[in-house]
Amino acid sequence: MAMKVLTVASEIFPLAKTGGLADVVGSLSPALSRLGVEIALAMPAYQVILENKLQLKDTGLKIDVSLGKNREKAEILKADLQKGLPIYLIRADRYFFRAGLYGTAQGGYPDNAERFTLFCKAVLDLACKTAPWDIIHCHDWQAALVPVLKKTRPDLYPEIQNSKTVLTIHNLGYQGNFPPSQWELLDLDWQYFTPDHLEFYGDFSFLKGGILFADALTTVSKKYASEIQTPEYGFRLEGVIQQREKDLYGVLNGVDYEEWNPESDPYIKKQYSARDLRGKMACKKNLQEIYGLPRKASIPLIGMVTRLADQKGLDLLVEILDELMQLDLQLVILGSGEERYETLLARLPGAHPEKIGITIAYDHLLAHKIEAGADLFLMPSKYEPCGLNQIYSLKYGTIPIVRATGGLDDTVEDYNPITGQGNGFKFGAYAGSTLLDTIKRAIAVYSHKTAWRRLVANAMACDFSWDRSATQYLELYRKLLGPHNRARGSLPVLVEHESRSRTR
Repeated sequence: MAMKVLTVASEIFPLAKTGGLADVVGSLSPALSRLGVEIALAMPAYQVILENKLQLKDTGLKIDVSLGKNREKAEILKADLQKGLPIYLIRADRYFFRAGLYGTAQGGYPDNAERFTLFCKAVLDLACKTAPWDIIHCHDWQAALVPVLKKTRPDLYPEIQNSKTVLTIHNLGYQGNFPPSQWELLDLDWQYFTPDHLEFYGDFSFLKGGILFADALTTVSKKYASEIQTPEYGFRLEGVIQQREKDLYGVLNGVDYEEWNPESDPYIKKQYSARDLRGKMACKKNLQEIYGLPRKASIPLIGMVTRLADQKGLDLLVEILDELMQLDLQLVILGSGEERYETLLARLPGAHPEKIGITIAYDHLLAHKIEAGADLFLMPSKYEPCGLNQIYSLKYGTIPIVRATGGLDDTVEDYNPITGQGNGFKFGAYAGSTLLDTIKRAIAVYSHKTAWRRLVANAMACDFSWDRSATQYLELYRKLLGPHNRARGSLPVLVEHESRSRTR
């Protein structure tokens, strides 16, 4: 009998996406299916999904959810991620029929606690109505109440008490923290509003609850699994995570090479391969045309596709912009996010029309064109749990410039001009001067065509497909379900730390 897994996430590509979470869930699920897992997914029915005229089916399932003193109704629709991979959509238009998934450029929606409490409770009811499930795999804070409510309210969810829960932390910086005035939404006893449970510096935290109550935790690279147990990267949850270190696994994200492959990419000007890079030159020219930049093959073109936030190193980029614009290069940036960065960046093409192009938006097609057309790809993140764009870039022969943190450190090997080894450029100190020096170093290598061709060949030879990562998740599922479900092969490496402490 096939293992049954219900995956719970707030965004899934291609239905709805704001970042890498959607890409990961949308590509991990088919990879698990190829390994024989019977998998279904659950997410909110956002406005963007309902308006895209997808082939949505009404399951006939109705959910009645308690939110403190109120009750709210939800309908369960159904779509297909791929053939045989159903996605259950929680439809509650009052909460999810909005332009943004989580908020606007000004900040998160003020009722996000209510929105995602409803989502988690509806998913639990759905899981009971469609049981049995071996594993319920939840992603990030928006789904983190699922393991909390499953364990604390077994009376409400008896059909899934034998199911095991996994929580994947994609970004510890986003925790779902809300004031005590919204505690009643959870319908939990106040005994759980304590530092040993969900209370978190006067508020309560969805993510902290999930960390404490899930049967196993994963995060999206081995380096990040280690980093989040330190004060620098732990966002005040490092002590809580240290408590669960024996249940914490770092599994590097894979990527979907059917979606991100220059040999078959339908969105780029001309397809190409490591054996024949002429198409990449056509893609570069096309990208320069899109942004109205001088069409020069010899000038290094740096691309950036990012959320416009401090986490992504935008503060470093702003710090060095004047010096950067004095170098012989071009820079194109695609992204949206914090209003201050959107406003600042939008002015730059007027000041440097031959140097820089900016698009303030989410644009999947343009993201492909930047990956294919740029020579270098910039990711100077303050922290980066895994990162996907640097992996896409390697496949496209677009050399990443990254800070050595999280998954960036796990996937990018600094280029060594003496040995010719490496697939990109890395820097350590979080400082504008260090970033600028690394960009200069990359440009210097770009000017030496033999060395550059070797570097591009190294990058394009890298393989970060989902097969290995999906196998590690499957082994973790089997471990949770007991020895009779454990297949041969090694489990993901457990991240171990000597220090243990308890904090809120």
